[in-house]
Amino acid sequence: MAATFLSLHPVLGARDVPLAVAWYVDRLCFTLMFNDATDPIRYAGVRRDGVELHLQWQDERYFPAPGEDAPAYRFLIDDPDALFAEFRTSGALHATAALRNTPWHTREFAVHDPNGHGLTFYRPL
Repeated sequence: MAATFLSLHPVLGARDVPLAVAWYVDRLCFTLMFNDATDPIRYAGVRRDGVELHLQWQDERYFPAPGEDAPAYRFLIDDPDALFAEFRTSGALHATAALRNTPWHTREFAVHDPNGHGLTFYRPL
């Protein structure tokens, strides 16, 4: 019998874990699930609905240089329009953020977290 994949919890690098946690909680309405109780915190988990992200301290040298691609993550959601409006109110969106229908048949928009990770929220058309 083959093993079944049950879930995925990506670990995103963070220069400042408490700052990253605050951004995910305050801007994206995630809930803090746990942290490693160090001072300062170096590892934490946040959750919203069925999505759990882990945030881990990383030294600056492990982040892409300016102009280089940073890691990107795609979140399948049920209502991009409602989430876009929510994020507009919370201040998560950059001034140039746009909600759009794509040539690859999705409705989507994207934000960047404080560490440059690209977060795209989409649904199929």
